[in-house]
Amino acid sequence: MNPASPWWTPRVHGDRRPLLLTRNRIQAAIRGWLAGEGFTEVDPAALAISPGNEAHLHGFRTEVIGNDGVGRTMYFHTSPEFAMKKLLAAGERRIHAFSHVWRNRERGVLHSPEFTMLEWYRVGEGYETLMVDTVAFLRLAAREAGAAILRFRDRACDPFLEPERVSVAEAFAAHAGVDLLASIRGDGTTDAGRLGAELDRIGVRRASDDTWSDMLSRVLSEKVEPKLGLGRVTILDRYPAAEAALARRVPGDARVAERFEVYGCGVELANGFGELTDAGEQRRRFEAEMAEKARVYGESYPLDEDFLAALSIMPPAAGIAMGFDRVVMLATGAPRIEEVMWTPVP
Repeated sequence: MNPASPWWTPRVHGDRRPLLLTRNRIQAAIRGWLAGEGFTEVDPAALAISPGNEAHLHGFRTEVIGNDGVGRTMYFHTSPEFAMKKLLAAGERRIHAFSHVWRNRERGVLHSPEFTMLEWYRVGEGYETLMVDTVAFLRLAAREAGAAILRFRDRACDPFLEPERVSVAEAFAAHAGVDLLASIRGDGTTDAGRLGAELDRIGVRRASDDTWSDMLSRVLSEKVEPKLGLGRVTILDRYPAAEAALARRVPGDARVAERFEVYGCGVELANGFGELTDAGEQRRRFEAEMAEKARVYGESYPLDEDFLAALSIMPPAAGIAMGFDRVVMLATGAPRIEEVMWTPVP
């Protein structure tokens, strides 16, 4: 969009409208697919006790004032995850939601402070099933857009090819020449000194106070992600347990967890888990994440005690969140996320 011409001017809207109608067709096709698979669509509330408890995830704070004039702090959710898991605890077995979510400190070609997330859960099923679901949605998106391939800038990805599935450790070895597992101990704890030495060896900059997580993120963004989802979809599987606060660990290997991300054209599109249902372990992970958030940003968020209580009766499940706007972008070839949003954030 031209900054001199607002999105609501007839000419600009006329140029964007074909993309927006394609967005509607893609959404309708995915809804139809989910209905055919026996999913119930739910509508989680956006206001929450906590926006999420990951160190580098930033929420929007607001105040809810009661009839007595007394206010309390609440947040707009960064994901409907906590609410949807409460529904699983209540007895739902296959649910999905197209939810508006809010994330602060995020704006750019691929980021908007408010965007649409498609999230879905399967009770009693493995997280591999979600990989199949996601690829099916990318193919639906391409078909509804009349596209043979997904595109972002000069990158292309054929969603109809069999996807590539690699572990994070394999991707680090292949694209960065880093032995990631050498910096992870058998119990899942990490060795920042050892990973720092790897960064020095391959010439990736780092600060003296970088944590292991900081360094992993830098290698991932600079060396690995740009190589994923080129030509065909990439499923980046088995994240280090230290980077999977909401996922259960892989049986027999405490170093890694049942977490995966899906990439097309070098763009992250979805993030899925074999869900952690141990409330005590989840509390410990959240507390560690909030301690890190306080250290880095000088703030932290409360824990949703209702969520932790519900987690104790939640059945085994797999769940995933997909950036719906990004999928529409790649299916239509739009250059930025705002082009496929009906009313972009001012």
